[in-house]
Amino acid sequence: MVKRIVISFLVTVFFARASWSMDTVIVHKDARMDVLTAKQAQINKKSSFLTSTGQYKGYRVQVVSTSNRDQAFKIKGELLSRFPDQKTYALFQSPNFKVRIGNFLKKPDAEKFKLQLTKLYTTGVFVVEDAIDYSPTKEEEDQLLNN
Repeated sequence: MVKRIVISFLVTVFFARASWSMDTVIVHKDARMDVLTAKQAQINKKSSFLTSTGQYKGYRVQVVSTSNRDQAFKIKGELLSRFPDQKTYALFQSPNFKVRIGNFLKKPDAEKFKLQLTKLYTTGVFVVEDAIDYSPTKEEEDQLLNN
């Protein structure tokens, strides 16, 4: 029994002494790791703006959600004629047809456009998050990454 205690004590002292002798750790880092880390951070930031399908995350204004297909396509036609510079979308999410307009990167831009639409359509107009059709210029892409 005493022998076990003495051996345990000696082993403990040995490991304690070994851990005390570790004074300094020197890490040699390759400078290329900083470049790689910066590139990966940029890729991560860009991918935060994209959906899994590669489209940009953005906003559209939903004008109507109805079960009447003809009404949905009539409103889509009206929107096309009133706002030819904006793309309109009709989609079916059972049991409703939804009509959305625009491709906005920023929510305030979509809210501003929504105000124009509420003058024409008094109910059911709101901003929704959606995958948008967008191809940024090099300057816009740089601005997105730097913000």
